[in-house]
Amino acid sequence: MWRHAMRPCIAGLRWLADFFWAVKPDPRVFGVPIVEPSASGKRREPTRASAMEAGDGRGTEEEKEVQVMSEVHLGCPPGFSGLYVSRFSFSSRPLGASTDFVAVDEDGDLVLDRRRRNRDRRCDNHVLTVQHGITSSLKSVGLQVWKAALLLTDFVLHKSFTSSEFNGVTAIEIGAGTGLVGLTLARVARKIFITDRGTDILDNCLANVQLNSSMLKFDEAKANVRELDWKMPWPPPVGTCDPSDPSSRYLWSISEIEAAEKATTLFAADVIYSDDLTDLFFSTAKKLMCHGAKKVLYLTLEKRYNFSLDELDVVANGYKHFRSFFTVQDESGGLDDTCRTCFVGRQIDLAEVPQYIREYDRGMDLEMWKIMYGSNPE
Repeated sequence: MWRHAMRPCIAGLRWLADFFWAVKPDPRVFGVPIVEPSASGKRREPTRASAMEAGDGRGTEEEKEVQVMSEVHLGCPPGFSGLYVSRFSFSSRPLGASTDFVAVDEDGDLVLDRRRRNRDRRCDNHVLTVQHGITSSLKSVGLQVWKAALLLTDFVLHKSFTSSEFNGVTAIEIGAGTGLVGLTLARVARKIFITDRGTDILDNCLANVQLNSSMLKFDEAKANVRELDWKMPWPPPVGTCDPSDPSSRYLWSISEIEAAEKATTLFAADVIYSDDLTDLFFSTAKKLMCHGAKKVLYLTLEKRYNFSLDELDVVANGYKHFRSFFTVQDESGGLDDTCRTCFVGRQIDLAEVPQYIREYDRGMDLEMWKIMYGSNPE
């Protein structure tokens, strides 16, 4: 009799256990992020929700030493320590683009498809060389390459190949990490400020600028690696390079601050994963967008789902809080009547952003937003 009575309890416990194994725990609830093996034996991508706390010194010593890994790096050598160099390839033709057309040469003769393909391989292949960490501590997640940065890079490539929208612009990449987006934009921009915080992150950004300037054919003077601490007011501290202080090379000059205020385009990838960090990000975006020329922000993010004990549900860390910062522009371009001076966002359909970078799988959890600020955003 007791066996029959216990069956519902046992079934319930099995369901609960299966549920917790299937859903990655929220590190803000359980204290430290968990990097656990997937069914294939590879490491799953961890959440970055505690990165801000660890980076600000508020995390425990144990949290600071936890190593996390982006799934973009799953093909890298296992057990490798230190910085690693990966190559991300692309061409002016997006992946899956149709090649169903007839081409002729200058004499009017048919160009065989084989000849065209060989010529394209020689002339239209490009490579981004990126130095990055395969794993990192929570406070140094900017040393890794994340999917949202590759999506934003695809967007910049698409615009540069199909329009002149970014030609000659002055732009700022906020929370640049490895600087991947800024490097790509430097091919066509007048000037790009690649910004982040921390000497280790900024040193790696500078190394990536130097690795790619000749290959991508841009002047290194176009790509300025600068420190931008989201907790500090704008403008940032002004200074000159002091050989005895390595971090001083990332200080701003007065002319650079003036140029940044004239920037028309901002970029940010994978900066939404903690409510505290989101507060600081939008505070910084507001400071930048309130000064000088009118600006537009292009932001990409990856929704990372975890089980929250507070809500007893599966939630995307920080996403609800992120959406609370702006009014969504409807398809007709209309705005909420309550919006006077605020952020206004429009989600970009990813079908409008072809994939150019070959070495990643977008999955289903990436989003892209175009965000404006002001009383009458366009």
